[in-house]
Amino acid sequence: MSLEPVHTRFPKVPIERRAAAFFIDFVGVWLVSSLLGFNVFVQIVVFMLSWAALRVVLVSSNQGQSLGRWALDMKVLDAKYSKIPGLLTLAKREGILGFCALLAMLGLNIGLANGISMLLLIFPLVADCCSALADEESQQAFHDRMAKTLVIQTRRGFSLDLRLKKIFAQVRRRLQK
Repeated sequence: MSLEPVHTRFPKVPIERRAAAFFIDFVGVWLVSSLLGFNVFVQIVVFMLSWAALRVVLVSSNQGQSLGRWALDMKVLDAKYSKIPGLLTLAKREGILGFCALLAMLGLNIGLANGISMLLLIFPLVADCCSALADEESQQAFHDRMAKTLVIQTRRGFSLDLRLKKIFAQVRRRLQK
């Protein structure tokens, strides 16, 4: 077993890719909860159940990848053992992040009707994710540090970002002709 830290043995994931993967998962869960939740309480329950299904159950059975992480070629690892985290670790990690995402969803539902409340509800998610920007060595967000997990790049996935770049380059070339 190597003595060097896990975060130096695996390639780092750029922050913008992590944000895009989170956005894919967040929008998917938000849409489900908006369509199935006819009032705020039901919407909160559906959001949390959908979040747990997508980010805990799916990740534990899909080699550390949620839908967003699969689309952008990354996965979650236990920082200590370099393996897929267990259900308890994932539940801790996603409980923190899911609560912040839930507050952000409520803030976005309020919208500009009450701008200060919207900003206050979005702030915990921003603060959690900005902690990854402050940690240049391992790029762990607050929820990663609490659960002792890492997000690393992988070859297994859909490579959505690379496919979109390729499509945009082809469109740009066709428009220039």
